Amino acid sequence: MQQAGSPTPPPSRAGEGTTQVRSPGSDAHRTPAATDAGAGTVPAASTSRHDDYHRASARRLLLIGVACVLLVTLLLLDLTTGPSGMPFADVWRGLKAGPNGGDLDVATILWQLRMPQTLMGALVGACLGLAGLQMQTILGNPLASPFTLGFSAAAGFGAALAIMFGGALPIPNFVVIPVSAFIMTMVACGLVYLIARLRSASPEILVLAGITVLFFFQSVQSLMQFLASPEVLQQIVFWLFGSLLKATWTSVTVCALVFVACLPFIMRDAWALTTLRLGDANARSLGLSVDSIRQRTFFLVALLTAAAVSFVGTIGFVGLIAPHTARTLVGEDHRYSLPLAAIIGAVILVGASVFGKFISPAAVIPVGIITAVAGVPMLFTIIARRGSEG
Repeated sequence: MQQAGSPTPPPSRAGEGTTQVRSPGSDAHRTPAATDAGAGTVPAASTSRHDDYHRASARRLLLIGVACVLLVTLLLLDLTTGPSGMPFADVWRGLKAGPNGGDLDVATILWQLRMPQTLMGALVGACLGLAGLQMQTILGNPLASPFTLGFSAAAGFGAALAIMFGGALPIPNFVVIPVSAFIMTMVACGLVYLIARLRSASPEILVLAGITVLFFFQSVQSLMQFLASPEVLQQIVFWLFGSLLKATWTSVTVCALVFVACLPFIMRDAWALTTLRLGDANARSLGLSVDSIRQRTFFLVALLTAAAVSFVGTIGFVGLIAPHTARTLVGEDHRYSLPLAAIIGAVILVGASVFGKFISPAAVIPVGIITAVAGVPMLFTIIARRGSEG
């Protein structure tokens, strides 16, 4: 021990005549807290954040898995319900036997009538859920949906036009009506895009242009209904209700092809859409071409909406409710919210189909009416939740 009053020796430095002695393997036993930052070790706080991220990712994947299980359950339930009724055992045997099974009645009801309607409901809901989430992201508007920019109204006008004057063409109505609705939806997309290009592709301009196109197509659609005969008017109104009864294997194939074709481009832009939620200024500072991603996403939304509503008619609230539900469950990361919004959209529409068959087995209520009625309390719930959080 050093005696009191004796001078304290100066600290030794490497290379000044002193020798530092290290025991073999001492570096291997140093704790992370004692390790120099320049040695490349990860701080404890960074490790904790890394673990939190993995836990959050696992939770999001679990929620997506639960939503998939719920969707499969509703799909099977939808196949067992209908005017003729069919026990689950018969449905299961019919699924295993295939469309050419021994029981002709079961095969016909299951594969030619119910299966196209059920699959169409899942595809349309997925298309509208994806389109709604993308629309809300690029516009920064929580009330944005495919209906907001007039796409659904344009499809309705195209269908009404085909119902009134399609008989003059040597083409069956089941071809003319969806093609006309699809074309008019893309025309609405072109009009909104043209108006936005004249000024800018900002969210405000896109919303105002969409509202203008919405009211235009709604007004000409009302004019068509006023001029139509009672028989034609009945067909137009039924189409506008939004019903899965019009689904066929052809419509399922077309809708599935459009959905699968758009999906890679949508998921490729998942990070860009997540960045866009930070605001245009922050997104541009991170090197994102905001106008380019907005225009590309806008075109994909138009394709998904056209493929969905041109075959089954106008479906409301799905493109509005599904994105909000997905964000509430998994947050703003679009790698998770995009798939979940598609699954939730399918769950909502297939669930509406099951509910409509339960309350009216003899005459199935159109799903568009069910989603419109059920969407009101769901939207009120979202408003109340956001109000309490704010």
